[in-house]
Amino acid sequence: MMGKSGGGLVVVGVDGSEESVAALRWAADYAKAAGATVQALIAWHYPDVAGSPPVGHAPAPIRHESEQHIRDTLDQAVRQVYPDPAAAGVQTRLAYGHPSQALVEASKGASLLVVGSRGQGAFTGMLLGSVSMHCVTGAFCPVTVVRHG
Repeated sequence: MMGKSGGGLVVVGVDGSEESVAALRWAADYAKAAGATVQALIAWHYPDVAGSPPVGHAPAPIRHESEQHIRDTLDQAVRQVYPDPAAAGVQTRLAYGHPSQALVEASKGASLLVVGSRGQGAFTGMLLGSVSMHCVTGAFCPVTVVRHG
């Protein structure tokens, strides 16, 4: 998929963590230089617990409330990098499912996938989180892992 100037689509995994905002900032700089479009993607599933991917979907009232909370998290992260997201042309996308699966699926149409080294569920001392590792090993395009700090 081509971007605004033919530089492709850069998909960025966002979860609201400082690491994901750093990844989005890196992707914004890269996309500006490459003439690419940035798509900030956040994923969620019900129930929001560790384990296997969800089989079904959340009941409608829970889904609506959860999606609004997730969208707010995504919008807040995007505004930290893009003061005016609409003018910048950044896309936002909410995906249902496990983050690693959603990012790998999104990588099929991307020229680059960018993730933070660790996200919200990181254990202290880990250099690479499980979602990042899954993306590095399973993506359909090149992957950049951005470390924060």
